[in-house]
Amino acid sequence: MTRKLNRRTVLRGSGGALLALPHLDAMAAPMAVPDVPMRMACIGLNFGLVPQLFFPEKTGKDYVLTDRLRPLKEFRHDFTVFSGLDHGVNGQGGHGGVHAYLSGVLSKNSSGMPEANISIDQKAAQFVGAKTRYPSLELASGKGDVNNMLSWSGSGVAIPRVGDVQVIYDLLFQRVDPSIRDRQRKELAVRSSILDLVKTDADFLKRKVGTRDRQKLDRYFDSVRSVEKQLVQSTQWLDKPKQTTDYRLPADPSILDFVDRVPLYYDLMRLALETDSTRVITLALADIGANYGGFDITRGYHQLTHHGKVPEYISELSVIEQFHMEQLARFLKQLKSVEEPNGKTLLDNCMVLFGSGMGNASSHSNKNLPLLLAGGGFRHGEHQSYFKDSDKKVATPATNLFVSMLQRFGMEVDQFGLSEGTLTGLEIQS
Repeated sequence: MTRKLNRRTVLRGSGGALLALPHLDAMAAPMAVPDVPMRMACIGLNFGLVPQLFFPEKTGKDYVLTDRLRPLKEFRHDFTVFSGLDHGVNGQGGHGGVHAYLSGVLSKNSSGMPEANISIDQKAAQFVGAKTRYPSLELASGKGDVNNMLSWSGSGVAIPRVGDVQVIYDLLFQRVDPSIRDRQRKELAVRSSILDLVKTDADFLKRKVGTRDRQKLDRYFDSVRSVEKQLVQSTQWLDKPKQTTDYRLPADPSILDFVDRVPLYYDLMRLALETDSTRVITLALADIGANYGGFDITRGYHQLTHHGKVPEYISELSVIEQFHMEQLARFLKQLKSVEEPNGKTLLDNCMVLFGSGMGNASSHSNKNLPLLLAGGGFRHGEHQSYFKDSDKKVATPATNLFVSMLQRFGMEVDQFGLSEGTLTGLEIQS
């Protein structure tokens, strides 16, 4: 490390000779490295991925990229592939188990747990609070059935997701008319006062009911407090102008096929993170919709996932799965192209979790979840296996990974859901 020189440094020679020096860079005060926040983006597929086409056979740095990972070749050293991670019996339930992807536990199994089945994104959003316009954004490519609900509040309530691309764009960048803003401020004040009344009544009621009902009311209180915080934050941001962008959506984006609409979600995610409109985003990628999503296939997505190892089915399913991996690669490339004030890229400062709560849709298995983590300043480039036995039947809790992610996000936590600690072997770059 180069030492800073004093401005009045002189060269001293023999016989008492002095020679003043010109201003040198070493005399300047060291520049402080800007404090850049960590971000988190969690992307979930409803129907998982064909295991044998996703998981490499070999572990370590020298693993061979599988068909599914090949689109990510350019970013091989920017992500880690995990095998041997899942949520155990608390995340099993076939398609019904998918909603435990980011929480580690099904909502029906969360009774008595601290913060119920809160998802990792909402835990991170609590930490962000009012630092950004939106503590988190919950996006979805399809309709919001329970299997598509990846985000859960501390009181165990599913967080609604936004699927309309135009609405997402407007949330981020649309200017608000002053008259509308004043009306919104009044509406927020009214809603806040109503919540105060409800809370008072609930306090009174709580003293009149039994233990089980009190537990229900405690969850209700948590929901009320969560809404109150959201109202306060909304009020704080009303007078702050939204960020600007040159990015423009195509005309009528809502009528686009799945293949043309999904890239727009990723574009808006990158913009939301880059403008610090939010630091936490989830994207649920579900059914491909009408017209076979615009893919060159002859069967529905769900039907194809129950392929029964029929080559024709797997071939068509691969068209969809490969598309998802290509879009992930495109997203990582976007993040890596954005330079941040701390001299790093947006990918360095953003953890990107990609995977599913479904291990194998063909057999309705929620075991050995297909998961990879990119960016976030971790040391990547490996396939790491976390099976606890040689038969690969006993997995490590995927929530261990979530604890590591939350700590990297800046939170002082050592437990998340049913975790057993952090994920060993996932190290931060020096």
